[in-house]
Amino acid sequence: MLQLFEKNKIVAELLGLTPDVAAEKLIAGDIDGMFMVATWDSPVVQQLIMAQGIELRSFPRADAYIQLFPFLNKVVLHEGVADLATNRPPSDVVLVAPKASLAVRTNLHPAIQYLLLGAAVEIHSGPGLFRKAGQFPAAEAIDIPLSDEAQRYYKSGQPFLHNYLPFWIAELVARVFIVFVPVALLLYPLFKLLPRTYDWIMRSKITPLYNELRSIEREMDAQGSGHAADAIVARLDQLNQRATRLRLPTSYASAVYMLRSYIDLVRQRLAMSADRKPH
Repeated sequence: MLQLFEKNKIVAELLGLTPDVAAEKLIAGDIDGMFMVATWDSPVVQQLIMAQGIELRSFPRADAYIQLFPFLNKVVLHEGVADLATNRPPSDVVLVAPKASLAVRTNLHPAIQYLLLGAAVEIHSGPGLFRKAGQFPAAEAIDIPLSDEAQRYYKSGQPFLHNYLPFWIAELVARVFIVFVPVALLLYPLFKLLPRTYDWIMRSKITPLYNELRSIEREMDAQGSGHAADAIVARLDQLNQRATRLRLPTSYASAVYMLRSYIDLVRQRLAMSADRKPH
């Protein structure tokens, strides 16, 4: 009101009175007028609206005030709303009302901010004389910016878990997710690589034996019937013993059995080659 008086270049004696005391003085004629911020259901408002000789003062240039002062809002009290029988007020009254903001410190925990927003919706989202259902609270920043939590709340509602779990459990689960998801993303490549690494380690124990067996076969092919059978047999026996001593998981046992079968096949080939030699 001080700003409105200053803008209109009005000089008046202002008294700082409580609404109850101001209402009594106004009805008694001790003061000329009063300004207050209160709801329609306030006992003081109801007392004054029905008091004889007391009238609401309309703001004919309400839109201009709102443009000059963004923290104001235009509301209209329609004719007869207070009392249809006596038609009070006798005509529409244009009023200006200050907007109320729910302000919090920037370091307030997000969970508490969601609780406050939920309480604000529960209290203020219903219909009223000057508002429609769901009109308030609204995502409107007047002189301070909306917090990130408020923007998310007005965009998509309260966190999903809060709809199905008690508050403390929902917050605990949310914190676990905050910690677990980044860790899981970091560990996923490792988990994906572990089976391949394990398989490579297991096969690295068998592969040299297969390579050695192939080397023996290549030597037999290169030397033809002139190869040293006894030396090759000794090498095959040694290779078979090494295969037998391998300690591998059951899932890799088939590879060992296959290796020993190949060794037996080479032995058979060596024996058939010896039988074909001229005596």
